[in-house]
Amino acid sequence: MTKFELVFITYPGMGHIVAMVEFAHHLINHDPRFSITILIITMPERMLVNTYIQSRAATSTSTNIRFVHLPTLETPTPDHGSQAPLCLVSSFIEKHKPHVKQAITNLMATELDRRFVGLFIDMFCTSMVDVANELDIPCYLYFPSPTTFLGFMLHLPILDTQLTTELAELDTELVIPSFVNPIPPSVLPSIALKKDGYSCFLYHARRYLETKGVIINTFSELEPYALNSLSTSQVPPIYPIGPILDPVGPAQWHPDQAHHERIMKWLDDQPPSTVVFLCFGSIGSLSGSQVREIAFGLEQAGVRFLWALREPPKNQLALPNNFTNHEEVLPSGFLKRTAGIGLVCGFVSQVSILGHKAIGGFISHCGWNSILESLWHNVPIATWPIHAEQQLNAFELVKELGLAIEIRLDYREGSDLVLANEVERGIKSLMDCNNEVRTKVKEISMKSRMSMMENGSSYASTRALIQELVR
Repeated sequence: MTKFELVFITYPGMGHIVAMVEFAHHLINHDPRFSITILIITMPERMLVNTYIQSRAATSTSTNIRFVHLPTLETPTPDHGSQAPLCLVSSFIEKHKPHVKQAITNLMATELDRRFVGLFIDMFCTSMVDVANELDIPCYLYFPSPTTFLGFMLHLPILDTQLTTELAELDTELVIPSFVNPIPPSVLPSIALKKDGYSCFLYHARRYLETKGVIINTFSELEPYALNSLSTSQVPPIYPIGPILDPVGPAQWHPDQAHHERIMKWLDDQPPSTVVFLCFGSIGSLSGSQVREIAFGLEQAGVRFLWALREPPKNQLALPNNFTNHEEVLPSGFLKRTAGIGLVCGFVSQVSILGHKAIGGFISHCGWNSILESLWHNVPIATWPIHAEQQLNAFELVKELGLAIEIRLDYREGSDLVLANEVERGIKSLMDCNNEVRTKVKEISMKSRMSMMENGSSYASTRALIQELVR
């Protein structure tokens, strides 16, 4: 039996690495002829990411997946007000090109019984296209964000020839082919509104077209319009193979198991579908004044809640940390007044919580992995984007798909505060058991599961990808 080797490399962010690892398991579950080597770029500042990788490497049930750490390079020095973090990390990734080439060359010299059929790169690792070309290995893009955002990225080179001003100065809506509705400038990614960030996006977008195919963590029933908009001769073949999820999440590697067990025990004691869950992702944190407005809004709403609250990171490249004492940032007496109905915690296993019967709604930063997890578990979202492409994701959910309640679509660092009465109103709308969004989420949840079953749309797309790889 012919065996096939794939090499994966990803951006060193939690949402990116988890999606890539789960995709590796997904491929091997479909076809055990594959072996996959995941090359790891290490950033010491990102302890949570490093803990996850160590755990997955130690506990992987598949002998067909291995993790290879590339030599550790000096990480860029973050300097507020200068380069955007994405640009810093993209340059940092590019410096690994000789090490990636050497690692693959070593593999090719030792794995003589295998055909090397693909280098899979993350959306911000496009400099590795050069390595694939030098080694004559087909290069594929794994895109862990929605199809609408891929469409935005692919449209940037065209948009760049039409713009007479920087995106940050636009006062008119944009027509992006992957969106049904015109896009207000207020929901464009913060990175794209900065000169160096825009250039970074443009660089990556142009290189997407050099790949042999684009694998997207989505399913055709969720984004039919956006997927159809990309079916042109200029775009490489598109493979929607999702939703690819980590079914257990940090529950298996949580740095504080007692903390995790306490949260799950608290949820066990709550009635079904009565708890609103607030969580802002692996890189999401809010200012002290915003935290206090949320607290007042929760009190006014009077609903049961679980709130994953973390302090802002120490620098641009680090991740948020747990507070040592939540009382320092919350209104005086809040924890005592809400002790009977609420729990404030630190880092959590989000997917475990979304899958719990007590959860009835999710106030989310609208990261794509979180959206897919929420839809899979039939939990409606209220939108509170913060970073990256999350504003566009929130716009898609609310305006394009009708799958979320709007708290804000355009929130970002430096935005006006979301006041307590807005928080209260959003929570009450979210937890309304008769709202139309809840009905739509239930329908798409069923479709997400069907897409992964044999003869489902994503199942068929995965088989098509495998056929392309092994032909």
